[in-house]
Amino acid sequence: MKIRKEDTVKVISGKDRGKTGKVLRALPKESKVIVAGVNVIKVHKRPKKGGEKGQIVDKTMPVHVSNVMLIDPQTGKPTRRRPVA
Repeated sequence: MKIRKEDTVKVISGKDRGKTGKVLRALPKESKVIVAGVNVIKVHKRPKKGGEKGQIVDKTMPVHVSNVMLIDPQTGKPTRRRPVA
């Protein structure tokens, strides 16, 4: 897997196509990455104690690696290869 934590990527397919964000976590066994602000869903949390209210929380879900493209830090454009430092 070419994409690592802290890389900036652009989503190339799916409902969030065109969005860019930083990789928060890489999951190489599942070939997925979690990108900040991409593939966000609403999760309904139940109250844990009596008298506490339930709430709706935004949760970032993983995206498959094939749906994102690495952004070259020098040019700012999506690239297929990891830039040589």
